[in-house]
Amino acid sequence: MAHAGEIGRTLLVSGAILASIALDLTSAQGDACDALKSASFDHTRIASTKAVGADTTKDTPAYCEVVAAISPVANSNIGAVYRLPERWNGKMLGLGGGGWAGNTNLNVPGLKAGYATAQTDMGHPLASTPADIWRPDVWGVNPEALTDFHYRATHEMTVVAKQVVARYYGKPQTKAYFQGCSTGGRQGMMEVQRFPDDYDGVVSMAPVYNLTVQTTMLLRDNIVGATGAAVPRELAGKVKDAVLKACDAQDGIADGILADPRQCTWDPGEMQCKAGQSADCLTNTQADALRAVYRGVKAPDGRYVSGPLSRGNETGWRAVRLADDATHAGGLGVLTGPVLGDPNFDLSKFDPARDFAVARSSAFAKAYEANDPNIAAFIKHGGKLLLWHGWNDWGPSPWMAIDYFEQVNKAIPNAASSVRLFMAPGVEHCSGGVGADQFDGVGALDAWVQSGTAPSRLVAARTRPQMTRPLCAYPAVPQYKGSGDPNAAESFDCR
Repeated sequence: MAHAGEIGRTLLVSGAILASIALDLTSAQGDACDALKSASFDHTRIASTKAVGADTTKDTPAYCEVVAAISPVANSNIGAVYRLPERWNGKMLGLGGGGWAGNTNLNVPGLKAGYATAQTDMGHPLASTPADIWRPDVWGVNPEALTDFHYRATHEMTVVAKQVVARYYGKPQTKAYFQGCSTGGRQGMMEVQRFPDDYDGVVSMAPVYNLTVQTTMLLRDNIVGATGAAVPRELAGKVKDAVLKACDAQDGIADGILADPRQCTWDPGEMQCKAGQSADCLTNTQADALRAVYRGVKAPDGRYVSGPLSRGNETGWRAVRLADDATHAGGLGVLTGPVLGDPNFDLSKFDPARDFAVARSSAFAKAYEANDPNIAAFIKHGGKLLLWHGWNDWGPSPWMAIDYFEQVNKAIPNAASSVRLFMAPGVEHCSGGVGADQFDGVGALDAWVQSGTAPSRLVAARTRPQMTRPLCAYPAVPQYKGSGDPNAAESFDCR
């Protein structure tokens, strides 16, 4: 029988050996990271590599960071950043940007889950100030930068990512996924449509996938900003209260969240001013403006120029010009030249019957938009597309996500097993609002790809106040069972 002293010495020796092994592994990882500086990848220059240690204060794992510049053609300069975790799960994760910009910021959840992550600036340096997010001088003198932003940067980032992963780990990834919201959602849809073999699965959230998003915001500004139509925030709050009073309990519980705003038919006429009334009521002009926002505006050919906004979130319409807001110009301020053919176009005079067709037929739109519902090539190789959209989104209309989903199912009869749409009640653009806005989209996608079983229900969470709610595969809607904790997902069915 060993003495306590001998056991202690054995443990010390064993600990020293393990520490030595850990140091050797860390050193090997650092050497492998440093070796990427001189590695050769398709039309790519490695700007820097850096071995980053685990940081418990930031809750980040150890990883190798690779900064690259990709130039597939002259005048194209795509910035990309790859982060390769020490504890790799064997898979790769592409991540999208937002607004008119890419995104190369550290993504902690992806790295912690063991994914090798890939990100891009979409062909132009990320802005230091909001005013510089999309510099018109860059696009005016360098059309290749437009192509990079539209679709090329994401694809090239992905191609090189797979080469970097294989070189660093000594073997290729077993699966490749992409996740993005807003512009990132468009990036994911563009990959599915133009480069169907790049990814095994894509999570596309609140995708700004065509210029209807920009014309929608513009038209809303023009409608609600017209003379006499502006709705002060306090009055907008009273409108919201009236909507919730009329419709909130339709899903079985009055909780400030409409499970499906389309089921609410409350009309602004119920708050129109009566003779002699001027406070806490809507003028005829204000009521008409709200009706137009609720139903949307269509062009003569039947396409939405302004997608509808959901009832029940009137105070959350940050993208709509109310009495005390400045116009947002629909995001078209620097695009009037390439989109409308006139850099001096007066956006306040945008005419849906005349100008929408011009915008949507422009060369810019043809390269920028990810409208194609025929994603048969993506589905054929086993690709899975998970679409998600918040019902209270004030940017891209939730109706647009539903429209694309229905178009895909119409174009491809067997799409149901490969494409799912989840609408998030009460959630605004990408996050925020009164609904449960946090869910593990990549985890759900991975389980779907690995098992082959499409999800019919996901669980989303909200931190403050704490709650969980089901996300139901469209067209199902969450309904309270009539008993149980209203802040717990298990108290709801998908019907």
